[in-house]
Amino acid sequence: MKLDKKQNRLRRARKGRSKIRELEVSRLSIHRTPRHIYAQIIGADGGTVLASASTLEAEVRKGVKSGGNVEAASIVGARIAEKAKAAGIDTVAFDRSGFRYHGRVKALADAAREAGLKF
Repeated sequence: MKLDKKQNRLRRARKGRSKIRELEVSRLSIHRTPRHIYAQIIGADGGTVLASASTLEAEVRKGVKSGGNVEAASIVGARIAEKAKAAGIDTVAFDRSGFRYHGRVKALADAAREAGLKF
């Protein structure tokens, strides 16, 4: 049985999320599309979104010409860390949603770390 790209990614995501669930900590979940990148901090219960940031926000859109590049991802990473601090969160588990840890995903994670979020 041959799986397509999306099913493979979702299978990888499930595996990572089950490990994070065992840790019982808030998770920084990301999603990327060719045009945008989204980040959410989801509570330890797995059902409440505590903070979110994406390239769709007006402040982010002003700063970048394209939402689908490394520069935009690093701005979103800094914003999510800033919003997490405001919500009183300093430690999270990084949920890359089955995406490879390079390029935009890595840029977002590095920017969030630099802004003071601990993984």
